[in-house]
Amino acid sequence: MGEEKVKDEALQMMGMFQVLPRLVVFDLDYTLWPFYCECRSKREMPSLYPHAKGILYALKDKGIDVAIASRSPTPDIAKTFLEKLSLKSMFVAQEIFSSWSHKTEHFQRIHSRTGVPFNSMLFFDDEDRNIEAVSKMGVTSILVGNGVNLGAFRQGLAKFSENFNTVEKNKQRWRTKFTKDADSSGKK
Repeated sequence: MGEEKVKDEALQMMGMFQVLPRLVVFDLDYTLWPFYCECRSKREMPSLYPHAKGILYALKDKGIDVAIASRSPTPDIAKTFLEKLSLKSMFVAQEIFSSWSHKTEHFQRIHSRTGVPFNSMLFFDDEDRNIEAVSKMGVTSILVGNGVNLGAFRQGLAKFSENFNTVEKNKQRWRTKFTKDADSSGKK
């Protein structure tokens, strides 16, 4: 499937959801591209997973910001590859550094830089430990098995929408309870 076709399908998919994330964050290695940066040379020409570029362009067309959270020990190679792929300017935040923190530090920095609340973010990564840690921060997180693709993207949008609706229902329950408690305490 060509890049333009993927973009159109991703845009159509986003149109099916009433609520969309404000920021979508991607890991790099084995999420946007099929390799580890530390195993490559800056001189090489990298490639993305087949659906990655179309999804990125669809998000941009829809006005949804994108960011990177990568624990790469070779950020220089990762940044060179983003430039070679003409993607570097697409990302509002690029947190690419080696870390033992399962990306929680990356997300703290992304939040500080963008002001986007964690519960308004959607994250794609290929490592379970990152998905678990970042999910605990309130970020909707999707584990990708073979890079980001339209199936994972659809799953992410659905889970984000579901999480958002759950939060809104809980807020409404709290408001209703608070209003009832306030009304009953005012009456004697």
